[in-house]
Amino acid sequence: VLNKLAVKGRAPKTGYARRLFADGWGDIGSCDVRNYILKRDLTNLVWRKGETCILETGRLKDPYTGKVISFVRGVATSTKVQIDHVVALSDAWQKGAQQWKQAKRESFYNDPLNLLAVDGPTNSAKSDSDAASWLPPNKSYRCAYVARQIAVKAKYGVWVTGAEKTAMAGVLSKCPKFKLPKG
Repeated sequence: VLNKLAVKGRAPKTGYARRLFADGWGDIGSCDVRNYILKRDLTNLVWRKGETCILETGRLKDPYTGKVISFVRGVATSTKVQIDHVVALSDAWQKGAQQWKQAKRESFYNDPLNLLAVDGPTNSAKSDSDAASWLPPNKSYRCAYVARQIAVKAKYGVWVTGAEKTAMAGVLSKCPKFKLPKG
């Protein structure tokens, strides 16, 4: 699948704004996408009283660092666990999304295939990097990370740079039988 992705240079970031993708989380069933991802990715879930979608506490085995993080809903604590766009919005913008219709950008923004609950500070360090400039510090997760990026980019027609393709191929050479996630 990596070899089927278009290889081009980065387009300028001109005109990029996060709000051009969505003005907030969409819904999956009765949950907003953020809570849906927390429910999918965390364990030891404790729901807010009377709720089936708003998580009060949980436990994340962070794929990016391998650390176990206790999630506690609240202004001072929720930032410990963030929802990462595996293919960053800005990266997608510079590699094709600036040409998309709004509906496709909203779908990309809210697609569970492109979303992971992760360690907040590590997500911040990743920022809008692609695989050529950032990989998870947890080396045992790199194949899964790169495979997920490739799956997302293939699904939405996001291209890769030459350096990014080389970096992805280097990671995948260590796990040639790794399957792409479905979504």
